[in-house]
Amino acid sequence: MPARASVRPVLALLLSLLAATSAEAAREPGKTAIASAHPLATAAGREIIEAGGNAFDAAVAVAAALAVVEPYSSGIGGGAFFLLHRAIGQEDLFIDARERAPLAAHEKLYLDDQGEVIPGKSLNGALAAAIPGAPAALVHLALYYGRLPLDRSLAPAVRLARDGFPVTERYLEMATFRQRELAADPETGELFLDNGEPPALGHVIRQRDLADTLTQLGRQGTAGFYGGEIADELVEGVRAGGGIWTAEDLAQYRIVERNPIVGRYRDLQIISAPPPSSGGIVLLEALNILEGYPLAEVDALDRTHLVVEAMRRAYRDRAEYLGDPDFVDVPVARLTDKAHAREVAADIDMAKATPSSSLKPIAPPKEGDHTTHFSILDGEGNRVAATLSVNYPFGACYTPAGSGVLLNNEMDDFSSRPLTPNAYGLVGVDANAIAPGKRPLSSMTPTFLITPDRIGILGTPGGSRIISMVLLGTLEFADGKAPESWVSRPRFHHQYLPDEILHEADAFDETTRSALESRGHVFRLSTRDYGNMQAILWDLESNAVSAASDPRGEGTAEVWATPVMVGEDLSDEAPANERYDDSSFERAPEEEGSFVPELEGFGNEPVPGVEE
Repeated sequence: MPARASVRPVLALLLSLLAATSAEAAREPGKTAIASAHPLATAAGREIIEAGGNAFDAAVAVAAALAVVEPYSSGIGGGAFFLLHRAIGQEDLFIDARERAPLAAHEKLYLDDQGEVIPGKSLNGALAAAIPGAPAALVHLALYYGRLPLDRSLAPAVRLARDGFPVTERYLEMATFRQRELAADPETGELFLDNGEPPALGHVIRQRDLADTLTQLGRQGTAGFYGGEIADELVEGVRAGGGIWTAEDLAQYRIVERNPIVGRYRDLQIISAPPPSSGGIVLLEALNILEGYPLAEVDALDRTHLVVEAMRRAYRDRAEYLGDPDFVDVPVARLTDKAHAREVAADIDMAKATPSSSLKPIAPPKEGDHTTHFSILDGEGNRVAATLSVNYPFGACYTPAGSGVLLNNEMDDFSSRPLTPNAYGLVGVDANAIAPGKRPLSSMTPTFLITPDRIGILGTPGGSRIISMVLLGTLEFADGKAPESWVSRPRFHHQYLPDEILHEADAFDETTRSALESRGHVFRLSTRDYGNMQAILWDLESNAVSAASDPRGEGTAEVWATPVMVGEDLSDEAPANERYDDSSFERAPEEEGSFVPELEGFGNEPVPGVEE
C-alpha cells in the first residue's frame, strides 16, 4: 500500500488513544446531529444521512448548501478547513482547503507608486480573489471519506441553486451592507439584488449557473472546476475584471492534509486547527496559561481578568510567529508547550491589567470575518467540525460570467504592507506578506473537545474573534455545561492590539466592569452581537447526543436516531466505496502531506431528478 499522508505522528496517536475511552470504542452514538448556520443546509445534511451517507457525505451536502444560501459567508468561490474524526481507527485529520494567492501575486500588488495601500483594491473586484479551495475539498471528502457518490451529496445544493431560496433578514442585512459593491458588477448584481436594490424578505434568489457548475463538479470531480470549460470561464472572467488568474493557478491547486494541533487542558484533550490557521495554537496557548491558575476556585472577576490576560499573550504570539507553514517557519512545538505558557504568564498581575505596550510590540495579522461553521456527528461516531469563508460579506462581489461562482476576497487577509490596517482595522507583519501560491493566515478554529466521558464538536465564524469565542466555549465545556451554554454565553475578546476588551452588551454587569476598569482594563462595546457557533455534545456515559445552534444566527441544530451501518452499501446510485479504497492515497511528490487525486472520469452516475 502506498504511503499515506493521513498517518499521524506517534505522539498524536498516543494522545488519541488516551482520549478514546473504552466507552467511545465500545459503542456508537446511534444518533446523528447536525448544527449549521442555515435551516436549509441542516436539512440538506439530514437528507444525505437518510440516503445512506455518513458524516463526511453530510459535510459535503451542508457545505455546498451553505455555499448557495449563505453567499455572504461562504461559497465554492472561497475556502474551508475541515477537522475530521474517523470512527474506524479512531483517527483525527485536518483538511486544509484554504485559498492560495495567484502565481502572479506579489508584495506590492495593492500598493500605489508611493508604496501606499490603495483603498478597496484588495477587497472588491477580481483582483481581490485568491484561488478557491472549497470545490477541491468537497471532491476530496467524497472520494476518500464518504460513502455516497459526490453528485448525490451535491444534489440538495443543486436543487437550492436551481429552484431558489427565500431571502431572510440576515441575507437582507448583508445585501444592504454591500449593495453598492454588489451592483458594481452586473453579473453579481443580477444574482443577488433585485433591480439594483436589496431584495425584499421572501424574494427568491435563483443561481442557475451555479447549479450547472455544481452539477459539473459532481460528475467530473476537480476536473469539472479546476479544468475544462468552467476553468476557462473563471480565468476569462477574472482577467476581464482586472484580475491575474491563469489556468495554471487552477491546475496547481491542491488539498493539503495536515496534522491537527493536539494538546491538553487538565483532563481535557483539545484537537484543533493547525497553520495556516492560527486557531489551534492560540487556543492551546491560552488554555496552557489558564491551567496555571485554579479557575474553578476564583470569583468571576478574577476569572475574567485571567482569561483576558491569557488572550492578550496568546494573540501577541499569533502576531509575531504565525503564517502559512509552507512559507514561514512556525514554531508550533514551542508555542504549544506548557513551559512557554508559564514563561509568558510570569508577569501576570492579579491586581492590574498588563499594558499591551509593555509586551514586545508586534502588531496582529489581519483577517476578515465573514465565515460560517457547521458541526456533524453521525450514528457511527464519525465527526466533522468545518469552518468555511469568503472573507468579507459577499467576498469580492464579483462573479465571472457564466460560472455562477461568487469569488472570495481572501487576498485582503494578507498583509498588503506591514502595519497597514485592513478592512477590520487589523494590521500584519512579514510572516503573512503576499507571495505567489501562499495561503493567507486564518483564525478559523474547528475543534474537538474530549474527556473520558464527553466529546464536543464546535466552531464559529468571527474573524480574529473566532479563537476567543472557541476559548470561552471550551471553558464552558470544561465546566460540564451543555451546548446551549457554549453557543449562547455572552462574549468578550482581547487580541493584544488594540489594547481593549471588546464585548457584547450583556457580557458584564456594572460591578464587574467597574472592578476590571479599576485594574486598568479598557472596554469597548461591540455595536452588535457577534459569532454564530454551532455545537454538538456526545455524552459517552449515557450515550446521549445534544446539539445547539447560536441564537444570534438563523441556523438550526437537529438530533435524530439513525441506524449504524458501517461498511454497508446504502446508495442506490453507486457501489459504496470500492472505487475510493484507501490504497488509492498517494503523497504528492512536491508537497508533503498533500494529495493529488486522479479524478477525471471517476464514475459518478447522474442523480435522478437532476437535469443534464
